[in-house]
Amino acid sequence: MCASVFGGSILKRAQEKGLVELESVDLRAWSTGKHRTTDDAPYGGGPGMVMKVEPIDLALAELRQPGSRVVLLSPQGPTLCHASAVRLAKESHLIFLCGHYEGVDQRVVDHLVDEEISIGDYVLTSGVLPALVVTDAVVRLIPGVLGDERSAVQDSFVNGGLDHPHYTRPESYRGWAVPEVLLSGNHGAIERWRAEKAAEATRDRRPDLPH
Repeated sequence: MCASVFGGSILKRAQEKGLVELESVDLRAWSTGKHRTTDDAPYGGGPGMVMKVEPIDLALAELRQPGSRVVLLSPQGPTLCHASAVRLAKESHLIFLCGHYEGVDQRVVDHLVDEEISIGDYVLTSGVLPALVVTDAVVRLIPGVLGDERSAVQDSFVNGGLDHPHYTRPESYRGWAVPEVLLSGNHGAIERWRAEKAAEATRDRRPDLPH
């Protein structure tokens, strides 16, 4: 799963430019049991399995570097937002720990990770997809990754609200015309229109956001 995402589009180009190094590792490499298991039944009973603390501890002991920040992908963490991505993009070394099954031994949360992050109020089969989502959100903010640095500056949520509408050629398609102001060449009017439309979209679609 990670290889296919790391090997395409912006993440691939970022690695080729030497702007970021991405690696996925198998936690089983640090399992000490005969069957290399990384999970076990929960104390106190109940359904499902829980990821063991020992393999995670051993893995982090080897993978940590000076300045590493360890993030556990968990539905119990605060929800990822643009500000979180900006903050993480400033870190020199990130380790994303992907939970599975019923979750991880609580001692991992209490003693081994620096923070938890969720990507929404729902549960997935593992933390791999959330880790890839966070990776993509973070890497695109690293200077030099995007072809035009203004792209990241103009995104939704950068200023708290949603982005303005975008149009490209043709000027008219099936009678659906591009707003005339965008064809006017009047940059001041264009900027005002974009600001108004961004505020309108935020107000109508995400009234919980500043607008």
